[in-house]
Amino acid sequence: MIDLNTATAADLDGVPPLAGHGAEIVRYREERGGFTELRQLNEVPGLAQKADGVEEYLSVA
Repeated sequence: MIDLNTATAADLDGVPPLAGHGAEIVRYREERGGFTELRQLNEVPGLAQKADGVEEYLSVA
């Protein structure tokens, strides 16, 4: 299980639904602060509705 708030871009690229979006997720996290819920991934530009199914790979601590 990968913590969304500490994962690197490479870690996130290894999550099948998020492949290729790791850098955008990290940039979003750095600009806006940490995530409190996984559903906030839908707010990352380019990820709307692509984050379905990440619960088996990610957590928010």
